[in-house]
Amino acid sequence: MGVGQLSDAEAANRLMRLAREIAKHDAAYHDRDAPEISDAEYDALVAENKAIEAAFPHLVRDDSPSKKVGHTPSSPLGKVTHAVQMLSLDNGFSDDEVREFVERVRRFLSLSDDEPVRLTAEPKIDGLSCSLRYEDGELVLAATRGDGSVGEDVTANARTIADIPQTLKGAPPVLEVRGEVYMAKDDFAALNARQEEAGGKIFANPRNAAAGSFRQKDASVTAARPLRFFAHGWGEISAEPKPTQEAMVRWLEELGFPVADHFKRCETVEEALDVYATIGSERGALPYDIDGVVYKVDRLDWQHRLGKVARAPRWALAHKFPAEQAETILEAIDIQVGRTGKLTPVGRLAPVGVGGVIVSNVTLHNRDEIERLGVRPGDRVKIQRAGDVIPQVVENLTRDEKRDPFVFPDHCPECGSEAVAEEGEVDVRCTGGLICPAQRFERLKHFVSRSAMDIDGLGEKSVAEFLELGWLEKPSDIFTLHEYRDDLLAKEGWQEKSVDNLLAAIDARRGFDPGRFLFGLGIRHVGAVTARDLMKAFTNVGPLMEVAQAEDAIAQLSAVDGVGEVVAQAVVDFFHEEHNREEVALLLERARPADYVSDVQETAWSGKTIVFTGKLETVSRDEAKAQAERMGAKAAGSVSKKTDLLVAGPGAGSKLKKAEELGVQVMTEEEWLAEVEKS
Repeated sequence: MGVGQLSDAEAANRLMRLAREIAKHDAAYHDRDAPEISDAEYDALVAENKAIEAAFPHLVRDDSPSKKVGHTPSSPLGKVTHAVQMLSLDNGFSDDEVREFVERVRRFLSLSDDEPVRLTAEPKIDGLSCSLRYEDGELVLAATRGDGSVGEDVTANARTIADIPQTLKGAPPVLEVRGEVYMAKDDFAALNARQEEAGGKIFANPRNAAAGSFRQKDASVTAARPLRFFAHGWGEISAEPKPTQEAMVRWLEELGFPVADHFKRCETVEEALDVYATIGSERGALPYDIDGVVYKVDRLDWQHRLGKVARAPRWALAHKFPAEQAETILEAIDIQVGRTGKLTPVGRLAPVGVGGVIVSNVTLHNRDEIERLGVRPGDRVKIQRAGDVIPQVVENLTRDEKRDPFVFPDHCPECGSEAVAEEGEVDVRCTGGLICPAQRFERLKHFVSRSAMDIDGLGEKSVAEFLELGWLEKPSDIFTLHEYRDDLLAKEGWQEKSVDNLLAAIDARRGFDPGRFLFGLGIRHVGAVTARDLMKAFTNVGPLMEVAQAEDAIAQLSAVDGVGEVVAQAVVDFFHEEHNREEVALLLERARPADYVSDVQETAWSGKTIVFTGKLETVSRDEAKAQAERMGAKAAGSVSKKTDLLVAGPGAGSKLKKAEELGVQVMTEEEWLAEVEKS
């Protein structure tokens, strides 16, 4: 559906989802230096958000990505407030967008058609932005960009980089030099080789390696990494000694800062595009990674007049490169099973160089993508590094050749359980959740979690330790951990009190709530609320398992209030597997969950629909929902005409606004807890 076809409600919903998704990817990129999607995919999300906001300006959110620069840092490094904001750059993806950029400059400044708009052009280094503050010629502070206003203090780390001068001659009293910390391709390859030999972390690409190395709390780690620096601009400065961007960059070079090769002033937009083409043709041979060319209006007085929009200067544009491509042979297709049971096909390639990186594996995403491409082992394929990060197949060059099609498995390669795709979904998932080795850790972690069995002392670290020791393979093994008491006491970090507390916590979960027990099994689509609904209807998990194997199981399960056909099918699929039935039977024998007893009271809120929003400070969101359900109410996730009450904590946003528009009753958390106390 095009942007113009969206209703207000659809546009608002999409903007909400985009804000959340982009924020998630910002955190992955900036905080963890581990992007989950390619630059191109990220740029597409940002472009979609921009297009919807342009069509629906009245729906622009307070947390809109278009209002943000980078990402608010969350790390052990100290925080630094930038004297002059460090902005992001708007992107362009075609020659026409670059020409339009120049025309916008011309219109904003009211320039005549024959007035030249000179630009500087330089490679866009794929590194980590850094600001270096010099006072009286001495380096006193270095900071990352962060969210543009607040960055991280990396002064000690910056002092270890040879390209960064510690002192300057001829500098003004205050000078902030801005540029990119990066890692050369050869240095990156050598670092990964050393990391692999030492059993350390292997970095996905030079940008991640540079960012991870520079944002270290221990500067000695940074000092051991081959980092470099290119200057491309400035922030706060006592006075600009030169009138143009080109002259200022050359002046920074004279002060001792490295400047990227190919930096050039261009008289016309066509000359700038020629620089882009030249740099693009030489990209693979460059010693460092780049992902485009940056254009800046040369005249500084024009830059000052142009100013900025919310997150980017009007006087600069990043012209992004398309992904680089290469041809190779698809030698095999392997199926990997993820921690949630998803079967993901991975293509094994004859190794080929793409953009300076040797690629030997490529994701094929899912069963539908294999069918769309028509790929089979032996095909010659064209691949690209999307956004220069994630390799993907662009085209099957030999799909017309006669060859047996690839048959996607209908059983899990890890445990042999059936693998199915739900109606309307493309992902194929293993149904042997409780016994599948690939899902073991996540399933165990979920089973003992606070929302499920809530076994105190059996956290993620302990689960991982017991898995490695071979004491845990499936949930029922938790109730046999008493056999390893003496062995556990001999382990480092375990004392008699902590061991006895853990075993007592396990014993305390015998005869526990059957709804939380069912939720802990990790059946797809069966959340905590649905698990309780099922236990209200069937009393315990044993009777539910029997019904799930009946001929009319879907009909019986779908008749339960709050359970639809999708959930019913997921329950049937789960108990269809003999492995799962055997494990649940063993769990019922060892954990002996109690029969369900309703604690629902008859109150003034019985039959009402309640929504919780904002940050609840006294109770958790889950506890508040449980309170509502005990009072006979239904806890919903969104506000509608059917909503009877909204409980709003600090930070309540769109839900509160909608409730007010619909005339829905609104309470504070304090007022809600008073209602709970009355019931």
